[in-house]
Amino acid sequence: MQITRLPVADALASLRTSPRGLDSSEASKRREEFGPNRLEEAAAKPIGLRLLREFTHFFAVVLWVAAGLAFVAGARDPAGGMWQLGFAILAVILVNGVFSFLQEYRAERAIAALRGLLPAQVKVMRDGALQSLPVDVLVPGDLVVLEAGDRVPADCRVIEAQALRVNLATITGESLAKARNADTAPGGEALEAKNLLLAGTSLVSGEGRAVVYATGMHTEFGRIAHLTQTAGETGSPLQREIARLSHLVAVFAAVLGLGFFAVGTLLGLPFWANAMFAIGIIVANVPEGLLPTVTLSLAMATQRMAKRNALVRHLPSVETLGSTTVICSDKTGTLTVNSMSVKEVFPAGADTADGHLARGARHCHTLKRGRRDGLDGWLGDPMEVALAEFGHRHAASERATQVGEIPFDSDRRRMSVVVECGGRRRLYCKGAAEVVLDLCGRASRDGLELPLDDAQRRQVSQAQDAMAAQGLRVLGFAHRELQADEVADERDLVFDALVGLRDPPRAEVPEAIARCRSAGIKVVMITGDHPHTALAIAREIGLVRTDAPSVIHGDALRRMSVSQLQLALDAGEILFTRVTAEQKMRVVEALKRKGHVVAVTGDGVNDAPALKAAHIGIAMGIAGTDVAKEAADMVLLDDNFASIVNAVEEGRAVFENIRKFLTYILTSNIPELVPYLAFMLFAIPLPLTIIQILAVDLGTDMLPALALGAERPHGALMQQPPRGASERLLSWQLLARAYLWLGMLQAAMAMSVYFFVLGDGGWTYGDLLVATDPLYLRATTACLAAIVVAQVVNVFGCRHPVLSATRFPLASNPLLLFGVLAELVLILLIVYTPAGNAAFGTAPLAWAPWALMAGLAVLFGLLEECRKWLVRRRPGWRA
Repeated sequence: MQITRLPVADALASLRTSPRGLDSSEASKRREEFGPNRLEEAAAKPIGLRLLREFTHFFAVVLWVAAGLAFVAGARDPAGGMWQLGFAILAVILVNGVFSFLQEYRAERAIAALRGLLPAQVKVMRDGALQSLPVDVLVPGDLVVLEAGDRVPADCRVIEAQALRVNLATITGESLAKARNADTAPGGEALEAKNLLLAGTSLVSGEGRAVVYATGMHTEFGRIAHLTQTAGETGSPLQREIARLSHLVAVFAAVLGLGFFAVGTLLGLPFWANAMFAIGIIVANVPEGLLPTVTLSLAMATQRMAKRNALVRHLPSVETLGSTTVICSDKTGTLTVNSMSVKEVFPAGADTADGHLARGARHCHTLKRGRRDGLDGWLGDPMEVALAEFGHRHAASERATQVGEIPFDSDRRRMSVVVECGGRRRLYCKGAAEVVLDLCGRASRDGLELPLDDAQRRQVSQAQDAMAAQGLRVLGFAHRELQADEVADERDLVFDALVGLRDPPRAEVPEAIARCRSAGIKVVMITGDHPHTALAIAREIGLVRTDAPSVIHGDALRRMSVSQLQLALDAGEILFTRVTAEQKMRVVEALKRKGHVVAVTGDGVNDAPALKAAHIGIAMGIAGTDVAKEAADMVLLDDNFASIVNAVEEGRAVFENIRKFLTYILTSNIPELVPYLAFMLFAIPLPLTIIQILAVDLGTDMLPALALGAERPHGALMQQPPRGASERLLSWQLLARAYLWLGMLQAAMAMSVYFFVLGDGGWTYGDLLVATDPLYLRATTACLAAIVVAQVVNVFGCRHPVLSATRFPLASNPLLLFGVLAELVLILLIVYTPAGNAAFGTAPLAWAPWALMAGLAVLFGLLEECRKWLVRRRPGWRA
């Protein structure tokens, strides 16, 4: 039988314990059977296997193959520079593998944070005496003693309670404290049982005793921890796009290499010479710098986002947020300030200094004075704190002593205190508005006590309904004068006022919601709070603008099938209320099945499974628990929902920037490939060596590519809908522009300069040139330099695929100027220093090739500007 249904004596008997608690020997036996009261880690893969996985994903395999081919070619031709290329590729694999591996410790840190929410010591009845013991020694059957401010160490059945109220926010997300007592309760969920205390929650008022019935991973808290451990990691859209790009690059490079090998065989080239050139073709088309460039670009974006109060813990999350289509937001502490305050009083003027309302609010509570956040203040239920502070602001100072109390009871739904002041005794009562009103026969108005007739009762009820419609927590206040020997009871009270309290929304949230709407992002509120409260807040912040939004209660959600839930999510405005941790995660999974990219905000333990299951989890940095922060991909340092919108803008810019530097680095593949094609088809000296390709891919191109990754978001980004699921990072338009237009122009430029130098040196078609011939060295140097100079112009053209380069001020991206300067310095070092000549097979150039390069580079830039101008003239184009 459920322990909630059993009377106290039977509950103790069912756990084979008594009011004296367990004896030490029995407790030791049970600890061996049930284990320590702590959260256990889920079985994890061996660290070696996890590390190995980071070096065996598809793109890593492509790079391994490229490095292997480079070493094979280096063994056949040690002077060809292939050894250096092979080691450079290995360095790329190492850097990316180690960085990815470091992300694997997030789950372990999350469990450590969960353990931190359980108290270190707890007061326990053992051997008939009250003892302070470590929390991990608790076993089922132990009796614990708790008071206001204590954190509950395990799942317990209450056996004694005095004005006991508990904060369930870490488990349910609900902000209002709940009363708990020792009475039997009908069967149902543990979260709803009024005689249970759950691990990880805390007492805000009162004191009591409780018997432990579940410990460690068997508690509700442990079940949430298990959900957090087992929730699968969700690959980001960028990770999937990089994987797709890796496959395309591998297939493209392999097809080209095999094609060139076949052509060489038909032309009668020797096998090893033919194989060397095929390897060169494959290596030339594998963008070795892609992953480090993407990684560093994302890291730079995280720095910009940190300045805007969004701390990213997982790099791919930057871009994921930019593609978000739905944000599932918690209410308490995320959309609201998580602080109760008095919003409205009825009748108006009842809060004056000589009124009974202010005095009642001042005295009618169970709070204690203490230190909170380093300051002296009230400790206890946030609602009572708000009322007490309200009472002290509005009530005149008086010397009063509390001489009696009728504690709060969930069935009575009210509490009362008896106060003695100046020889007079007075009872103050507060509780549910309708309950208090039923106890009143008169009403206090302007210092007079008047009969409370039916018309006035209807007026009070209408005022209560109006407050509730605003999402306010409505309480009624009343009082009664007591004679010296009169028994203090709650009868024939004088009605004083209604008070409406609320947890107000953050001031900046309405604008953030509006920006989400203009950006095509749907915001769904998911909260453990009451439907009326949630709906009122949603209307105030602009999340709900229609008369009939869809408000789904947790009970209704529990009864929904998978298909019913997915259909319900089609509603334009939707709120989920009174939801549990599993239900929140279920909503997230349903949205993912519908093809949405889902971001989830949260701050409590109950949010951790959904934060981990979402494409991106966003935790609150100030009010959020450590559990939520460790399960999340991003932490808002200012707990400001508006910071999410700023982060979305940065995330969208990241995707565009990756496309920009993809265009930039892929463009140089064509001028690297065409020399091999010309060498094989036309029997000319090879215009570009493998080591010179390495100089471009992992040398001169890197900093300008990074600079493109640091471009600031332009103004129109947040006026566009989220990127469609079918929109690819590597689109056909991007490939056509990079390969068939920019790349071909660069190849023509590089080959023109190459033949200019050969012709200027007296070379004629058919002449053979050895690798050490000074003319050959100058010609290949000119080809390499021409590619670099063309890329200098290209980096400015790649700042936008359609808008003119003149639209973007140079000062807006200082890194771009630095990257171009570094690129020019590097090519000059390669061309004019002995070390550069020896490492890359180059030779110094005269001024004439540079002049030709400059002229062709200007022509290259003008042709690209003409293309952009023609595109902008098309109807329907947009920036």
